[in-house]
Amino acid sequence: MPRLGAAGAAVVAIGLLPGAAVPSGAQEWNDARTTALVSRATERRALQLADTGLTDYTATAIGALTFLAQVGEGFPDPPKVVKADQIALEVYWRAPNHSKQLILGRRDTLLLPTDIQYHRDHLGIVQNNFPRIIRLGDGDEVRDVPHPLSDVGLQAYDFAITDSMRIEIPGQVIEVLEVRLRPKDPSRPAAVGAVYLSRADAQVVRMAFSFTRAALIDQQLEDVSIVLDNALIESRFWLPRRQEIEIRRSGSWLEFPARGIIRGGFEICCYRVNTGQPATRFVGPEIELAPPERRAAYEFPAPLRTVVPPDLATVSGADVARVQERARELVGQAALARARRATVLAGSLSDLARVNRAEGLSLGAGVRQRLGPVFDVAIAGRYGLSDERLKGSVRMSWRPAPTLAIRAGAFDETRDASDWAEVSGVRNSIGAQEFGADFTEPYRVRGFDVRADAAFAPATVSLGLAREWTEPAVVQAVPASGAYRPAPPVMTGHGWRADARLSLAQRAILGGIAGATVVFQVRRLGEPGSTSFPTRGTLHVNFERPVGDARLRLETFGGTGSSPLAQDLIRAGGPVTGPGYGAHQFVSRALLAQRVEWQFPIHFPGVPLGRWGRSPSRATLAPLATVVLQEERDAHGSRRVAAYPALGTGLLVFFDLVRLDVARGLRDGRWMVGVDLTRDLWRIL
Repeated sequence: MPRLGAAGAAVVAIGLLPGAAVPSGAQEWNDARTTALVSRATERRALQLADTGLTDYTATAIGALTFLAQVGEGFPDPPKVVKADQIALEVYWRAPNHSKQLILGRRDTLLLPTDIQYHRDHLGIVQNNFPRIIRLGDGDEVRDVPHPLSDVGLQAYDFAITDSMRIEIPGQVIEVLEVRLRPKDPSRPAAVGAVYLSRADAQVVRMAFSFTRAALIDQQLEDVSIVLDNALIESRFWLPRRQEIEIRRSGSWLEFPARGIIRGGFEICCYRVNTGQPATRFVGPEIELAPPERRAAYEFPAPLRTVVPPDLATVSGADVARVQERARELVGQAALARARRATVLAGSLSDLARVNRAEGLSLGAGVRQRLGPVFDVAIAGRYGLSDERLKGSVRMSWRPAPTLAIRAGAFDETRDASDWAEVSGVRNSIGAQEFGADFTEPYRVRGFDVRADAAFAPATVSLGLAREWTEPAVVQAVPASGAYRPAPPVMTGHGWRADARLSLAQRAILGGIAGATVVFQVRRLGEPGSTSFPTRGTLHVNFERPVGDARLRLETFGGTGSSPLAQDLIRAGGPVTGPGYGAHQFVSRALLAQRVEWQFPIHFPGVPLGRWGRSPSRATLAPLATVVLQEERDAHGSRRVAAYPALGTGLLVFFDLVRLDVARGLRDGRWMVGVDLTRDLWRIL
């Protein structure tokens, strides 16, 4: 249990978690019991703590601000850490409601180039559980939101007591009531969530809420969530102990899958109460820098890397996730989602322009039109300059809940039979155009389908059913040098195809973090008299574990199936699954590819980037080994498993965004040298 510095009194911290609460019987909205409790809490706030004997206090706070990015369809977790700041504060408060915060120390680490600047109030803590009107981001993010425990808030919100819990400390038992709140009019600026009040004196123990769409000023904001935990100081005063905030932004007109996240958290401790703070201390801005000599003398108690988690361990805080889920339950998705009209579709740069051997240079475009809060229609088209064919798709989507989507559509398009991207889309287009190095396996398909996607943390399930007509693609393009491989010999035919995909999000395991994807497919071929149902299944598992400053990375890909169709065969070979071997050199009904990589930092010259910062004075060296196991038949027709190993090394530079690989296939292989961007960016390339 933490101890107060000079006062030496106990601090009792409250952590309210699902399952910790003891149900006390769900209440109706705005019943007499709830209204009385909320009114008492509002009156107590209006008294500015005058009846508690608290006249002033000082405390210290240490926190971290982290800017993260998610790129790619579905915004994959965990997000990538871009920049991390650690902040140390000296906090002052004086009745009735004067606040001052001095920044004693601030240090940062830049992991990706950015010129982000935080709002001033992100650098400090929230005092007294917000004033009468809530503002965040200096009013640029949240503005004009009435506090739920204010005279205006009593008229603007509905309240309901839902749970209770008991906290036992020496000499007393404290009962805390959870009061959920929602706006009477969800179309107006308002908070959505819960406050936790002590039954005895209606003091605020915790506040956890998000905001309606109308409260968010910046149109690029997706949501803002905040959690304020208080602690019982000297067994009398409920004062700030822990605070957490998350702000998520994405583009508002172009549906490019990129999201920026600001995640901040502070721990407050070491209170000294009623020491007599002079009024002159509170002159000037609420949050400002301490004098230079004080900042120069400040030493953080721990290295920055121990305070800010690495990217592979950064997952959304459980408290914030519950706040967002609670908000959706209370007011529905429509009151939280930003209004959008027609938006341009662009899932990646390759959706706009790409090169492969079947289409040559092809240009694509699309538009999505919202038809209400849960419906939309998307139309996309593409034209290949070499095959001179127009392709496209039309899809309708219904999203009855944030975790459920049902889509139906018709399509006529060129698809890639590859299971695994060996290079980024941009590199593939350049290599295909200039050197005939195309790592895709194009074929033509048209038809219609229906698909359902559902998220059940920590997994996502996708089920699809399609009626398809397929035919082989023809190599139409001519590269600047070299020659293209033939397109896969896809059989002209038709039939039904059903598939199921299970994706397990990145989760901590065995001291690292792992994720997995399993895909199973079954076909009903359309040939007359055919009764076969060929199947196909693949598995992809990745695992990362930090070891000091180094990192072990393992990737496993394998598959097997009974389908005779060329587009259903399992493929490997290329910079990822088989470096030192040809593009998809390995094609089989049963195949396994294993990759092991050891990454560690080395010294490397840094590069100044102006307002974007400076690239780190280090690079990452990544020795690697791979092996492909493939089922083959020998000269006598007997089956055997053949192994194709490879060794190599990678060098990651410029914030680890650019990667140079050199590798050699050890069994009938060759030397390979390649340059690409980091695989974290492939989703948008």
